[in-house]
Amino acid sequence: MSLRGGDPAEIGGYPLEARLGSGGMGTVFLARTASGRPVAIKLIHQQFAGDEEFRIRFRQEVAAARRVSGAFTAAVVDADPEAEHPWMATAYIEGHTLAQRIAKRGPLTGADLRTLAIGLTEALRDIHRAGVVHRDLKPSNVVLSPEGPRVIDFGISRAADQQTLTMTGRVIGTPPFMSPEQLQAPRGVGPRSDVFSLGTLLVYAATGQGPFDADSPYMTAYQVVHEAPSLGSVPAALREVVEPCLAKDPEQRPSADELLELLRDLPVELGDAAGGPASGGRTRDTDTEHHRAGDEDENGAAHKDRDRAAEKPGGTLIGRHLRRRWRPVLAAALAVAAIGGGVAWLQLDGSEAPADDGKRQGRTVAAAGVPLPEGFHPWRRTVPNGSNPPDELRCVPRGDALFCGGGGVVASRMRISDGKEIWKVKSGGVPVEGMHIVGVTDDTVLAYRPPTDAGGATSATTEVVALDAETSKELWSTGSGSQSTGLTGRTQDAVLFGSRVLTVDPEGTRVEAREARGGDVLWSTPMPAGSQCAPFTAGERLYALCAPQAEVDNLELNHPVVHTVDPDSGALDKGVAVKGPVQPVGGDEDGLVLLHQRMKGPEFLGYDQVVRVDTERRDVSYRPLRTTYAATPGMAGGTVYFAGSTGLISAVDPTTGRQKWARQTNVDSASGPVAGDGVLYFSSTSGRVVALSPGGRTLWNGDPRADGLGGGVNASPRVVVSGRVVVVAAAGNTVFSFDAKKPPKSG
Repeated sequence: MSLRGGDPAEIGGYPLEARLGSGGMGTVFLARTASGRPVAIKLIHQQFAGDEEFRIRFRQEVAAARRVSGAFTAAVVDADPEAEHPWMATAYIEGHTLAQRIAKRGPLTGADLRTLAIGLTEALRDIHRAGVVHRDLKPSNVVLSPEGPRVIDFGISRAADQQTLTMTGRVIGTPPFMSPEQLQAPRGVGPRSDVFSLGTLLVYAATGQGPFDADSPYMTAYQVVHEAPSLGSVPAALREVVEPCLAKDPEQRPSADELLELLRDLPVELGDAAGGPASGGRTRDTDTEHHRAGDEDENGAAHKDRDRAAEKPGGTLIGRHLRRRWRPVLAAALAVAAIGGGVAWLQLDGSEAPADDGKRQGRTVAAAGVPLPEGFHPWRRTVPNGSNPPDELRCVPRGDALFCGGGGVVASRMRISDGKEIWKVKSGGVPVEGMHIVGVTDDTVLAYRPPTDAGGATSATTEVVALDAETSKELWSTGSGSQSTGLTGRTQDAVLFGSRVLTVDPEGTRVEAREARGGDVLWSTPMPAGSQCAPFTAGERLYALCAPQAEVDNLELNHPVVHTVDPDSGALDKGVAVKGPVQPVGGDEDGLVLLHQRMKGPEFLGYDQVVRVDTERRDVSYRPLRTTYAATPGMAGGTVYFAGSTGLISAVDPTTGRQKWARQTNVDSASGPVAGDGVLYFSSTSGRVVALSPGGRTLWNGDPRADGLGGGVNASPRVVVSGRVVVVAAAGNTVFSFDAKKPPKSG
């Protein structure tokens, strides 16, 4: 990350090269010594430099870091805690944090897990032998260097023989990795508190999820103090070692030395975590200042989903019965009084604890107050398409009907309550991949009819056809161009905007608008001279993306222009030039959001920038992404999402380009998102669905429902939501539905 305006050029005589990150107390920069040795310099934020309580904390951090400098920590190179802006320089450690590693590749297994466990325990042993208690062991404070794991950030540590510094009225730490005594009586925290945190961290490393995860920090804290850990997915050999580390009584936990003896007896191959299929859930891990060289968000962490109901009598989720216990407490005050501390919560980055952003009751995502259609029951149907090989459909709900098209089916109408087919219009042409259905009005279905093969008499080009929604009678049709894939990344060239259907003429010279029901031409606008254009919608606006004809022909769209289109007259505005190639992904009140494509010749490498265009102000901004996302993009609720081929889903702020979170799921090559009631749905060509909260928490996962593999970048969303009914399209012309309040469970 490059330096920003206002960043110092040097600190303590060390020239700065880049930013490494920023947290609650300070910013970390990459610098070099006179001999060229890289160092990480932590500079305390200016607003805290004059706060004596923070200065005391920083002096303690410097002292603790000096005491423990060794093989398993970052050695202190230099420091000045008394400077006007206090700072500390430590050896720069190259590598991902444990949080980044799991976000990118999932939980550790086998020899890697054993090596991590032993390395961290050796680090903890040396820290304790130096007379220091770390007090903030968590995934973002562990760096996986080529030489082994390193423990960093002693910002809230203390010497074992000193009084704990606890900010007045606040507990400092990260709930899923804190010990019970740290939550209840922080002044009495000793070395065995770190052992408890190490136990939670090893569970996280093995399963991608902490042993006390719940819906909120308050519930997590309650579980840490009062509930048994959830260890069902931890390999058996490791579970026997970890379980005593998680004892509520510190005296019942092993010391770091004792734990090391137990870990050394573990088999070299621990095996995979036990339990069901991998999925996403999220352990709350507040990122602090640290050294890193990864490309995943520091708050992102990959997780495996598990059903804690299997570990509780009666099959009730911990989160559910905790909610019942906590309701009176939370109604009285948002405090941790119920766990004995009686103090307000503070995260290390100074932000408030997040609200529960998913409408969940156990594994349930409810569309509150919306009744199901009369006679509804979950159904699964295959829509036959004659002689054409089955493909994928896309569907549009309208009232009590569901209209689907694609895969050799021009359009089909089914009852949304039970999937019963009302009518179907098949195609005699060769299906075009990614071209499904245009849209539906109150009385008309707009669909595609692909060109017929050799010898056919219907058409030599793709047509847009209008059908009566009740009877399937054809109302009109027109030829449609095929430039959109190169220009906008979409296969579809037609756009339904209100009661107007926009198409590109087969010659690729004009954009035309027709009345959806009658097919009357409302306007016909020539494309700018020497350009090819494709219409598209974003938010509530109509646009056209144009590029020079020569660039379209050569697939090198370096100089695209974004135009707004007047839906009544078809007039194009002057347009805003952007640096291409770009792909529209959505829009909001601030304008249009596009993604810049990184190319290597004709090869697409991924998306590397967010481009925002305000066509009214004629303003364009470019924000580099943290990494190049070779993934399927989508936008919902003002956030851009990338769904990767291995199941990693990342959320990005389109204003800043910063990654909000990353979640490892078991839905590979997903498309989405589709927003329901407090839930985001992503689905793969196999029909596997994952439901996430807007904050990235996994709500539930479904199993595959069709024999489908792959599903390349830019597949359109496969899920549609109609009230409480969720409909999913999958491979083989498969369509199925379920009640949002009773989603299908994995396994």
